[in-house]
Amino acid sequence: MNSVTTAELVDLKRLQAWMDEQQLGQGPLENVQDLAGGTQNILLRFERDGRSFVLRRPPAHLRAGSNETMRREARVLGALATTNVPHARLIAGCPDEDVLGAAFYLMEPVDGFNPVTGLPPLHAGSEAIRHRMGLALVEGIAALGAVDYRAVGLEGFGRPDNYLERQVSRWQRQLESYSDCAGWPGAESLPGVARVAEWLDANRPTEFTPGILHGDYHLANVMYRKDSAELAAIVDWELATIGDPLLDLGWLLATWPDDEGGQQATTVTPWKGFPSAQELVEHYRARSERDLSHIEWYGVLACYKLGILLEGTHARACAGRAPKETGDALHGKAVRLFERALRWIR
Repeated sequence: MNSVTTAELVDLKRLQAWMDEQQLGQGPLENVQDLAGGTQNILLRFERDGRSFVLRRPPAHLRAGSNETMRREARVLGALATTNVPHARLIAGCPDEDVLGAAFYLMEPVDGFNPVTGLPPLHAGSEAIRHRMGLALVEGIAALGAVDYRAVGLEGFGRPDNYLERQVSRWQRQLESYSDCAGWPGAESLPGVARVAEWLDANRPTEFTPGILHGDYHLANVMYRKDSAELAAIVDWELATIGDPLLDLGWLLATWPDDEGGQQATTVTPWKGFPSAQELVEHYRARSERDLSHIEWYGVLACYKLGILLEGTHARACAGRAPKETGDALHGKAVRLFERALRWIR
């Protein structure tokens, strides 16, 4: 196990004392295992008093807002407890940064797998199973978007007023901020940035029904049951907010393969059998009261937003603050996202 993770980021004695105060079992923490680390959020699995726990906290090098992100994640997981949205069940959250040097929370382990890391024999051997996996993916955000965010205690979790109106200018500012990175070639290295922004502003839907938005919904951020094609949990709620849930569907479309653009942000092998993008839309339409007449707009916005997010790593890599290989790869994905957006607006 990584000594930095255990000795510095997760002081097991302090964690045990905090759990004592919360009456979360008795005795030592056993079978401690790292599930993730490095630059990503820390995930630590362990057992205590016959119960399994997963701890999640920010990475070693805290980013601006890292602790608040943990608090928000814990809040949204707690709010989903009474819903049918598949998620990891929250056990307890610690907003106090003094216990482990950062805010953290404990959740129940999820018995499942992430499809991007590889399909088990059941799923890899059946096109019908893979088709159902795609439909279940849509059902996850349909269920999330149907939740009454006020009823589950998420009033004030986001700013739904003028949510769509703010999007283009918000991400334009993000892209402009990359000019502080020495060596970055600039926004002109992304095809059609200005044209896509103009199209989004000119074709923006005039109204929407606010709801819970995951914010980064694609195959890499879900887990499936090992014994079926159903979702076990939606994970990684870092970007969750109250906004327009149709952007989650648009995000799914932006990262979904098509005949022209090929694979986008996620890779699952084998792919044959997964539904087409149009099937995803129709499956959502049958399970939601939301107006999908502008769904292409949401797909273009997702391409725009995700492309700019990915380009940030490329800009940092140009300045020597991120690995060049990673920056180049993500720049390539950003370019393909903008190319896809241009195809859609034509």
